Amino acid sequence: MISGLVFVLLMCCVSLYVGNYLYDYTLNPYSQHNISEKIETNDEVAQASRQWLNQNSVNVSLENQEHLNLYGRYIDQGSSVYVIMVHGYRGDGASIISPIKNFKKQGYNLLIPDLRGHGQSEGDYIGMGWDDRLDIMQWIEYILGKDKQASIVLYGVSMGAATVMNVAGENIPHQVKAIIEDCGYTSVWDVFKSHINMNDLESEIALHMASFVTKMRAGYYLEDVKPIEQVKKSHTPMLFIHGSQDNFVPFLMLNELYEAANCPKEKLIIEGAGHANSCSVGEDIYYQTVFDFINKYIQERE
Repeated sequence: MISGLVFVLLMCCVSLYVGNYLYDYTLNPYSQHNISEKIETNDEVAQASRQWLNQNSVNVSLENQEHLNLYGRYIDQGSSVYVIMVHGYRGDGASIISPIKNFKKQGYNLLIPDLRGHGQSEGDYIGMGWDDRLDIMQWIEYILGKDKQASIVLYGVSMGAATVMNVAGENIPHQVKAIIEDCGYTSVWDVFKSHINMNDLESEIALHMASFVTKMRAGYYLEDVKPIEQVKKSHTPMLFIHGSQDNFVPFLMLNELYEAANCPKEKLIIEGAGHANSCSVGEDIYYQTVFDFINKYIQERE
């Protein structure tokens, strides 16, 4: 009996250790040991992007339902069309500077939030687009507080794409006219599993351990985060984009998401593009498709 109790205790300790390690590796924004998106960047480029954004926008903030102070940047161009632009995993608003500049050229008002645990926003965990969906809902209300007749577009890249897809499954205001997701994942479970170098059984066990710890430390299970289930509930027109050479969020997830969506929809495949660089590899067709899609569902108010 004693041997059995010792074995159970040992397994519990091992499970907690593995679960905490995977949590820190993936969801702790302050951990130095973490998985990061395969996006080529450097400190000089990042600094220039932040400088440009600082010079062309103003600071905005709100307190979310969990009393976290969330921050973002706002570019007012006098338009009745507002685009909420959501960055990816371990990024911030400036990490999607190229799309921001291209959207700005169209004359839209732009709201660029830092997700919780990212940039200047408070938070001690990464929400993977799940709790973040509630924050984006508040940013939508922030815009409607400024302009009740606003036409709102949601745009997200990678984890930002998962975030806007998760928003799509909620009871969102009718002023949200279109959603654009670029290289989002079907579920956190599936995308994490694709990066664990273990066999199926070992990876399932490891993810269950991590999910248990995530519930304790962040308040949600990994299994909760399923954008593919959210798009099934959406009625908002949605554009799905993915690079054919994306190995970080597997390309095959594009068709799974597209087929699951029960809303007006289109998809765009950028041949040869890796993760989150479709907008640069296929720049012309990318922005032409994006802006045509937006114009199809919104009307500028005179």
